[in-house]
Amino acid sequence: MADRTPGAPVGDMIPSAGYVPGVPRLGIPSLRESDASLGVANQVEQRKGDVATALPASLATAATFDPEIAYAGGAMIGAEARAKTFNVLLAGGVNLTRDPWGGRNFEYLGEDPLLAGVMAGEHIRGVQSNAVVSTVKHYAFNSQETGRMIMDARLDEASLRESDLLAFQIAIERGRPASVMCAYNKINGDYACENDWLLNQVLKRDWGYPGWVMSDWGAVHSTDKAALAGLDQQSGQELDRALYFDRPFAESLAAGRISEARLDDMVRRILVGVIEAGVMDAPVVTTAQRIDYDANAEVAQRAAESGIVLLKNVDDVLPLARTARRIVLIGGHADVGVLSGGGSSQVRSVGGAPVEIPLTSGAAASFARVTYHASSPLNAIKAIAPDAEVIFVSGQDAQAAARAARGADVVVVFATKWSTEAQEDGTLSLPDGQDGLISAVADANDKTVVVLETGGPVLMPWLDDVPAVIQAWYPGQRGGEALARILFGDVNPSGRLPITFPREAAQAPRPEIPGHADLMRAETAAASNPGAGDAGGLGAFAVDYVEGSDVGYRWYDRENRAPLFPFGHGLSYTTFAYANPQVGGDDGLTVSFDVTNTGRREGVDTPQLYVAADGGGRRLAGWSRLSLAPGETRRVSITAEPRVLAEYDTTLPGWKLGGQYRFTIGKTATDDAVATQATVRPRTIRP
Repeated sequence: MADRTPGAPVGDMIPSAGYVPGVPRLGIPSLRESDASLGVANQVEQRKGDVATALPASLATAATFDPEIAYAGGAMIGAEARAKTFNVLLAGGVNLTRDPWGGRNFEYLGEDPLLAGVMAGEHIRGVQSNAVVSTVKHYAFNSQETGRMIMDARLDEASLRESDLLAFQIAIERGRPASVMCAYNKINGDYACENDWLLNQVLKRDWGYPGWVMSDWGAVHSTDKAALAGLDQQSGQELDRALYFDRPFAESLAAGRISEARLDDMVRRILVGVIEAGVMDAPVVTTAQRIDYDANAEVAQRAAESGIVLLKNVDDVLPLARTARRIVLIGGHADVGVLSGGGSSQVRSVGGAPVEIPLTSGAAASFARVTYHASSPLNAIKAIAPDAEVIFVSGQDAQAAARAARGADVVVVFATKWSTEAQEDGTLSLPDGQDGLISAVADANDKTVVVLETGGPVLMPWLDDVPAVIQAWYPGQRGGEALARILFGDVNPSGRLPITFPREAAQAPRPEIPGHADLMRAETAAASNPGAGDAGGLGAFAVDYVEGSDVGYRWYDRENRAPLFPFGHGLSYTTFAYANPQVGGDDGLTVSFDVTNTGRREGVDTPQLYVAADGGGRRLAGWSRLSLAPGETRRVSITAEPRVLAEYDTTLPGWKLGGQYRFTIGKTATDDAVATQATVRPRTIRP
């Protein structure tokens, strides 16, 4: 700070718009920023011909329950970004899935704060292992895309601390991101990027966060209020209504409304983040470097194989027999590729986009396209089963598909539902008559397998009519190969659901997307006004989160609602059993138990530890992931995260736990396979 001349032009403190020029006389490098949730993004091919490795959807990474896979994915993205001369990545999405139809659910890590926080933290740690900055985003409560610029998320402090903020807190503790990106929406009346409680009191005071807060692109609404509330950098200024942190900032500084000390703090925080991430010690080169895309594709394929979830498998229809002579694949462009999600996370993957459909309307039309990665399930299955006749039918004609299905040894229907940033569908149903297609095919062939390429849960009115269902999410640039290996048993499925799948929309805390119906009416009325913007002419509105901290499976438990598939669910081609639980450890928070592979092949299991206080609902407090040979037994110990057991007491303020708890080891959030009681000594934990 001594080198910053008081009264120097504020132009030296350049606001961010994707590229922030450095200050050579102080040895401060330029900051080159890229979206990078699932790979180094290149939406609508802004950089012609620039490809990158595309990971599966973040929900698929969450479904692995494997921190090492999250770290490896982050490390791969960070390495590619560095080779492309980027040193700041807008990554680390950790918003909880509160509603099953969220447009960006695929970019996030599920509904549980512990799982999301751990996996996001490891992803961030992987990115920053390359001396590249990672953000954590979108802080906080960017829980829906409908009206994201104008909605006011309302929730009491204790519930916030026990859910969404806990996910951010764990991610920050574990990953130490150099920057936090604040969100578009309001929280309890104030925009996230000018929310003193959120930025100054929680993030910087209570959590002791040393790095800098950058805005999301277009999320700034003021100069003085934002700067004094804790915003350190205006980003994406071309999307804001004004250059709040340029001339208006200089005027406020000169008038004394913003102090020199606050300006010093803003600069210091940016420098601390950049230095701690290693950007100054290991500056990026200015010319692109060679990337080993083949090796990085293996990272993407491993994530896909570990995150694909086997939802149903009656009579061991899967894995497919290699003796199958005729296999029919239907729908989902499975002849050429696999679907990806849309928006700022879109990666132009190696191999190109065999299918790309521009949008003609909606808030995402300017920067999102329905894009498929060039990873053909058809070709991958032919490679595994070279002696079989494998044919593809588009599925556009349900009766033609049913005729093709008759007489096949097995039929695989690929059902797709696209999701994107900036807009939402408003329904959980599969689009384009795909439910009818599946029913027609299942009626023609009782060995019909459904593969879902979706960004979250969908309704399954045909579920009782098919013997097997696979949740593939958006499986990334090696998704076709991963699916083929799962289908034929080269890989034993091990993914577990990081979100609850409802039986019907009415089971969710909100049976429809708040504001969505009004938005559709407003967009219809404003169809001739392309300048309506992201809100589409929708007026400001509030969302009262009635579930409080009981997000996802906690809500279903509290309301005694049986979902279609519970959080944590996922089948294997083998079976596992748990026995002999014992609670111990210095704090009485460690549960040890036996895990046995009771099946006939090697497999990976993910035993989950749930804890409930007397009269309270269960919460995921930890998990393990282990591979066991047939008949093998291993003793496993899981230590519960104490803040999951605790309640947040605003009068302390801090976390308070202690008393009698029920510890359950299960395969899902509804499984009571093995349970025991234990008393935990009373204690408090700082905020």
